[in-house]
Amino acid sequence: MAYDDSSIKILEGLEAVRKRPGMYIGSTDKRGLHHLVWEIVDNAVDEAINGFGKVIRLTITNSGSIRVEDEGRGIPCGKHASGKSTPEVIYTVLHAGGKFEEGGYKVSGGLHGVGASVVNALSKKMVVTVNKDGKVYQISFKDGGKVDSPLKEIGTTRKTGTTVEFWPDETIFETTKFSFSTIEERMRESAFLINDLTIEITDEREDKSVSFHYDNGLVSFIEYINAEKTPLHKVIDMTGKKDGIEVHVAMCYTDSYNENIISFVNNVKTIDGGSHEVGFKTAITKVFNEYVKNNNLLKSKTPLEGSDTREGLTAVVSVYVPENLLQFEGQTKGKLGTPQARSVVESIVYEKLSYYFAENKAVADNIMEKALKSKVAREAARKAREEVRNGKQKSGKDKILNGKLTKAAGKDPKKNELFLVEGDSAGGSAKTGRNRETQAILPLRGKVLNCEKASTNDINGNEELNLIIQTIGAGIGSDCTPEDSNYGKIIIMTDADDDGAHIQILLITFFYRFMKPLIEAGYIYVANPPLYSIEYNKTKEYIQTDEELALKRSALKGTYKINRFKGLGEMDAEELFETTMDPKNRSLIKVTIEDAMLAEKRISVLMGDKVEPRKEWINENVDFTLEDDFRR
Repeated sequence: MAYDDSSIKILEGLEAVRKRPGMYIGSTDKRGLHHLVWEIVDNAVDEAINGFGKVIRLTITNSGSIRVEDEGRGIPCGKHASGKSTPEVIYTVLHAGGKFEEGGYKVSGGLHGVGASVVNALSKKMVVTVNKDGKVYQISFKDGGKVDSPLKEIGTTRKTGTTVEFWPDETIFETTKFSFSTIEERMRESAFLINDLTIEITDEREDKSVSFHYDNGLVSFIEYINAEKTPLHKVIDMTGKKDGIEVHVAMCYTDSYNENIISFVNNVKTIDGGSHEVGFKTAITKVFNEYVKNNNLLKSKTPLEGSDTREGLTAVVSVYVPENLLQFEGQTKGKLGTPQARSVVESIVYEKLSYYFAENKAVADNIMEKALKSKVAREAARKAREEVRNGKQKSGKDKILNGKLTKAAGKDPKKNELFLVEGDSAGGSAKTGRNRETQAILPLRGKVLNCEKASTNDINGNEELNLIIQTIGAGIGSDCTPEDSNYGKIIIMTDADDDGAHIQILLITFFYRFMKPLIEAGYIYVANPPLYSIEYNKTKEYIQTDEELALKRSALKGTYKINRFKGLGEMDAEELFETTMDPKNRSLIKVTIEDAMLAEKRISVLMGDKVEPRKEWINENVDFTLEDDFRR
């Protein structure tokens, strides 16, 4: 497989990256900062995927840099056709790389040369060291990609591989502090995906390290995700190759009611799914319906729906697509667009899963029983909702809703906001102080049901959650449709204390488990009321945190009065609106799912019924700092 200087093609120059970094890495916050790491790591992983190098080392240094070292072939170090050295081209020219021409890579997950130059553009310094052909080469850059020291030979070696060390530019990023735990989670994931790959991470700041290596990665991946759940069978492991596309799927059903499918293409996570996920889901639904029909398990004429066949399923779908077939939707490759991937995955999973069920009838029957129960519950819930929507059912719930919900006068759902408010006293203040045109208030009494282990029937039988479902009007489970929501924003508003935090978590768990599309569409928010008010010089100012209060107090001269808000109910209507509800002044936190696997793992640990994993996580992670407790 040729990989030399002639493999590197320049498509366009590197411009505007520093001016518009969000176009290339999504954001300049902590997420964007770590995206730089993933870009460099993806290149190292590409070498491993193609059979070059079995070890990748990451080091978070005391100087604020990240160093990524692989044992691949080493990037070419000759002179490029442009007249520059090839490493200079790779790290300073956008869309310059070895992945455009056939022969350099069979499959790749890196951003086709975009990643390396973008990381350089957003760094104040970068040093690239290459071991190749018995020699050691080095080139360094500064100030966003300017050559500081041209490529030169600095020694000899028997090793091969590329080492990239970079210092992110603090004038661009909101923070340049790398998170060990964030990198650890992502690298564990990469190690799961490539059998026999070893990934070592060292944090010089805290003198700690960790190493990952798995012989049967996807099976271990499923077991890791399901560690806090009860599996119904051993992990089903399926592999196959067709039309040049390689497919590896691992799946397992648990006693939970939640679906968790994580997909990858060439080891890059496809957070928005794509054709490979569609093929996987289609195959499962087809296999299930054929099985229940052939074994006379289906009592009605209507077939199982996809959501029935995936209740309690944890699955990892990993495909390797050749460069000439690879199509992504969007710069950050969140969704696979390759049409062939759908038919290939569907064909392989259909064949393998059908065979597995035929050979493991007891397991199959157990899984089918779960799917059939899901079908019955789904149909009953859908019928009940349709009756309510069509006005055929006038139950006590409608009267309770009318008595509790204070509606907004406006008729535009996109502009209307629903506040889920802790307690009647705060609800009273919110009702009085709200903007009546766009803001609706639904007071909640006490703590809602923990939905981590709840079924649809449990939800339908819970009055408080039913009120929320009816009020929002978007449906639940597989029927949840954000476009049907009566509100463009659903805002959880609780006291700034332990009970308030617990209610927030319970509500977020409910939305995550039963109305996830609302979170994915950006409809769910958490209000961030101030902790204090401070009065001085006939001025009243609201303070969000203890840290801000300490700074304010040290800056003030003379007398002042501090008031600590112990609950929303302590604020009068004007204060509550001004600090927490008025779009001009308020602080809202949008609930997002940045990492589906991590979100699933965290909720299972923190909200599940197994105490030991929860205690272990709290002991390892909680030190009451924003860094560790609330970043996700």
